[in-house]
Amino acid sequence: MSHWLEESVFYEIYPQSFKDLNGDGIGDIPGIIQKLDYIKELGCNALWLNPCYLSPFGDAGYDVADYCQVAPRYGTNEDLVRLFKEVHKRDMHIILDFVPGHTSVEHPWFKESCKAEPNSYWGRYIWSDSIWTDVADYDGITGSLRGLYPRNGCVAVNFFSNQPALNYGFAHPTEPWQSPVDSPEALGTRQAMKDAMAFWLSKGCDGFRVDMAGSLVKNDTDSVETIRLWQDIRNYLDRAYPDAVLISEWGEPDKSLMGGFHMDFLLHFGPSHYMDLFRCEHPYFSREGKGDASAFVETYQKNYNLTKQKGMICIPSGNHDMDRIRKYLDYEELKLVYAFLLSMPGVPFLYYGDEIGMRHLELNSVEGGYGRTGARTPMQWDNGKNYGFSDGEEENLYTVQDSSIDAPVVSQQMAKADSLWHEIQKLIKIRRNYPSLCASGTIEFVYCQPKKYPLVYLRSDEKSRILVAINPSAEDVSCPCPYEMKEKIYGFGKDIQIENETLHMSGQSAGFVLV
Repeated sequence: MSHWLEESVFYEIYPQSFKDLNGDGIGDIPGIIQKLDYIKELGCNALWLNPCYLSPFGDAGYDVADYCQVAPRYGTNEDLVRLFKEVHKRDMHIILDFVPGHTSVEHPWFKESCKAEPNSYWGRYIWSDSIWTDVADYDGITGSLRGLYPRNGCVAVNFFSNQPALNYGFAHPTEPWQSPVDSPEALGTRQAMKDAMAFWLSKGCDGFRVDMAGSLVKNDTDSVETIRLWQDIRNYLDRAYPDAVLISEWGEPDKSLMGGFHMDFLLHFGPSHYMDLFRCEHPYFSREGKGDASAFVETYQKNYNLTKQKGMICIPSGNHDMDRIRKYLDYEELKLVYAFLLSMPGVPFLYYGDEIGMRHLELNSVEGGYGRTGARTPMQWDNGKNYGFSDGEEENLYTVQDSSIDAPVVSQQMAKADSLWHEIQKLIKIRRNYPSLCASGTIEFVYCQPKKYPLVYLRSDEKSRILVAINPSAEDVSCPCPYEMKEKIYGFGKDIQIENETLHMSGQSAGFVLV
């Protein structure tokens, strides 16, 4: 029996923006439960829930104050357990966002570590041994705080100043205050994370998406010690919770899969060339036909080979950290994006609202979102009050909403047969019907040349071979193709043709054919 990830399509929920049932303007867990049938009807059978833990929300919940307590604005621990049960009742799965690299300054661990006298939490974070010794100039540390606490030392932070870095040790300690990875304090932090994972796994959670998974051990330029750390956690989970899924935000699949993760995200920053496809001046999936997918394909192929062709590389439609994809592409262009995303190996991740093409709004920062805030606006369900997101007052909403006269809403797109919503639903069904299109079906790129169209690849398993051809440009194109069509299983635009080992495609078209 194959793993449940094999046929999964994830739906990412930003809890504060999805559905508000209590009228306070903030999304909540009961609201998510109310919309589970909607998610299943779309075709998604797995959920990724962004952080819902107790937090002061200086970084929208990624600054955790208690790993084992749901933030009151979302509900209670009992509500989250009920969500687990309702998800499973529908033959779906759910993973939580896990943030092991740092906590909030409000976490009790950090408050104890700040005290002048040594205590059992002194080593839970990365502190120097003098207020005049900075900790910021080491690999994996992005900044520091000094002079704010009774303790004589500087403390390392990750990203924001309200996120002190947890101590997993240094791969190559060079100073007395740097803990080795096998020190009691570093191992104590690791155990605390195992305990937090176990807390939710024991209550029905199916696993975790791990925030910045490759950043835990500092001064670890080759990631050897970070990989060992995750192998240790995976070994623990295999003994205690063998079905627990781990998905990494790492961006280096060869390392994360070696560490025991089931799958790795291709990040929108770094060397993946993900942005070349959808979010740049000339996206490959724009009909203008000026894009270039070749660097993406080259990098993808390299990572695919490094992971022994496991294919467990996720290419998301978007997420809470990047501009909405609709900022760069229109509805018809987006349909071709999903023909691509839903026919690639690994497990697709669909960001809430992307299924209706919600726009990116230019907004002032909310809860540390800054430029990302415009991708975190409340879901647009219908044309009622607050687009059906909340019965509360408009001024209390998490952020403002799209005020455009043609703002997309779920109810309209579900009622329109040729909408983006229905195209995604159709593509998800096709993916599930053909195992060769699912997570571990192999991929071979048939045609992808610099600044050329189309993009053509072959997905295969032991039972079938499916040729996927996508031409986002407005121009008719052709390319070499050494296959013969047996049966069409999906088409968008005009049908593709293969004659004399040459594939012909019209502009703005896609096709999946058995060969």
